[in-house]
Amino acid sequence: MKKNNSWILKNGRIIDPANHIDRTGDLWIRDGRIVEPGSFDPSLDETETINLHGLVVAPGLIDMHVHLRQPGNTDAETIRTGTMAAAAGGFTSIVAMPNTSPCTDNAAAVQYIKEFAAREGVVKVLPSGALSVGRKGEEMSPVGSLKAAGVVALTDDGTCIQDNELMRHVVEYAGNFGLPILEHCEDKFLAGDGVMHEGYWSVLLGMKAMPSAAEEVIVARDIVLSRLANWKIHIQHVSSRNSVRMIREAQADGVRISAEATPHHIALTDVEIKKFDTNYKMNPPLRAEEDRMALIEGLQDGTIAAIATDHAPHTQTAKLVEFDHAPFGIIGLETAVPVTLTELYHKNYLSLSQIISKFTVGPATILGINAGTLSIGAPADITVIDPDCEYIIDANDFYSKSRNTPFNGYAAKGRAMATFVDGVCIFSILKESGSDDEDAQ
Repeated sequence: MKKNNSWILKNGRIIDPANHIDRTGDLWIRDGRIVEPGSFDPSLDETETINLHGLVVAPGLIDMHVHLRQPGNTDAETIRTGTMAAAAGGFTSIVAMPNTSPCTDNAAAVQYIKEFAAREGVVKVLPSGALSVGRKGEEMSPVGSLKAAGVVALTDDGTCIQDNELMRHVVEYAGNFGLPILEHCEDKFLAGDGVMHEGYWSVLLGMKAMPSAAEEVIVARDIVLSRLANWKIHIQHVSSRNSVRMIREAQADGVRISAEATPHHIALTDVEIKKFDTNYKMNPPLRAEEDRMALIEGLQDGTIAAIATDHAPHTQTAKLVEFDHAPFGIIGLETAVPVTLTELYHKNYLSLSQIISKFTVGPATILGINAGTLSIGAPADITVIDPDCEYIIDANDFYSKSRNTPFNGYAAKGRAMATFVDGVCIFSILKESGSDDEDAQ
């Protein structure tokens, strides 16, 4: 792994949605930051030059929805393996969810994650804090101390505060401290003990079902609370067409509501459940084709500003049980780019610039962080992408500690080829792809 942080990336297609840039050219990096081309003499230090003809040079991708499992369930993932998976997937910054053990609902837990990530992580780990103590939905977490400890958002991801009054107070306090809320929308009474989407296939298969209404009721509530408190609520892994419609209408009315979609909800539907493969079990569940297309339309018109993986590692033992008893969740860091490029770009739903925006300026704007741009002076967090690389996804090649993916064996077109964090190349398969560094020198 190369440690130098000065580079000249030549002849790439530079796509920076934050600055409305899409052109072929050179990107210069000096001491870990992006600088003006020609602003220094590359022969005076250890600057390396690499030819990226035919490849896309993008701002480092941001995943605002990642479960690293540490502290707690390190059999499934660690900060080390999770960040290595992120790097292999093209992500330079990830937001760590608080459903660890112990829960990230206090300053000490946040500090642990930050210190461990600084030692063991290879990408930037941005901690989130719990909305409620223990994520139990009974008592508001210490928002002020979480903010002081360095969280970038608040979320009870995996659970949802059912008490509307408590949720109102949390939203108001979060606004006072400038922390966006990332919301897992699920009415637990409507969801019950369902294991898949309520619809044609749940009836045919005789499976316990979760209606779309379980998501939609909370989306509607959060729109009301966002308007009431005039603060940002971000809807995680939106899956229902009615949720998309409500979010679109609320945004048009000036409500500070945003949303993300996952690659698996973009690519798959509940028909997959007939395989009884627990790698298709997630929450919210895979829904109907009409819902999938509504997500794509929401991405097209900007209603959905971000794509996030909801990377949720589980051990093979945990998933190798009956469908009803398996945990929800799949991994996604190493499949997000190939799946979204295959399903959205190569099927002519979104342009490359639009897709990159969902992974960069979209998440950065929602979180209010200084990232996702190739502006002069910005940290050199960069992702190099081959949009036309064809390969078969093999879970055995993953850096993640877990293998619970529905995309094993998936024929993909598009891949992250290299990842730079603060100018240091932390992941690269460029030489494997036939790139010739010396030709550019």
